[in-house]
Amino acid sequence: ERMKPTPGIGMPMPGEITLQKQFSKTGQEARGIHDHLLLPLITIISIFVLLLMAYAMVRFRRSANPVASKTSHNTLIEVIWTVVPVLILVVVAVPSIGLLADQYKPAPKDALTVKVTGYQWYWGYEYPDQGIPEYVSNLLTKEQAEANGEPYLLAPDNRLVLPVGRPVKLIITGADVIHSFAVPSLWVKMDAVPGRLNEKSFTIEKPGVYYGQCSELCGARHGFMPIAIEALPEAQWEQWVKSQGGDPKGKAAEAATADASASAANAKI
Repeated sequence: ERMKPTPGIGMPMPGEITLQKQFSKTGQEARGIHDHLLLPLITIISIFVLLLMAYAMVRFRRSANPVASKTSHNTLIEVIWTVVPVLILVVVAVPSIGLLADQYKPAPKDALTVKVTGYQWYWGYEYPDQGIPEYVSNLLTKEQAEANGEPYLLAPDNRLVLPVGRPVKLIITGADVIHSFAVPSLWVKMDAVPGRLNEKSFTIEKPGVYYGQCSELCGARHGFMPIAIEALPEAQWEQWVKSQGGDPKGKAAEAATADASASAANAKI
């Protein structure tokens, strides 16, 4: 049965002015930096600059200073406006570099591998380890989306089905032009470039439906190639894989068996 989306989770909402609620560890870290560091910082700086401009316009207006000042330097102020921005950049850089490293951290060996291909104008998904061949995902009509209780322009006919709590590795490419696979609530965004295999790894923390779209201008129907990830508990995901004629364990089980055999052989030696 097709999972119903939850309003406000995994999708944009009217009047929303901040980042979507995040359901991956990297996304939560990124939103924390945005909400608790960058947003207060830019607000304070904007207010300070506004007050400084207002003070300068009032204090140094022509009527209040008929004789113009000939001051050209103030060493203390020049040191302050050089040192303070450097300190601000250092404060921002430290968590930002850590976040950047986390975003491109290689997936662990036991990660589920899914190949994602962008086409003009739809997506294709393939599970090579589970033996599930590529199936395509196209936009639902407005009537179909409303009948399913899903947001129009974000709801496709076939979703990318992934397990909760298990690392996922997407191998992303393009078949014709450059696309971009983006799901904001999971902090996932990676270009799909023809002739190149890009990798994006993440772990979904909660079951649900998470929507996204192609985020690279790719042609006339660029705005009509949505993404929907249906995150299921591991047991339900395995049932879905079986329903598609695939093997839930796939090559991961084969690799584990091979490693166990190699370890046993080494122990005997």
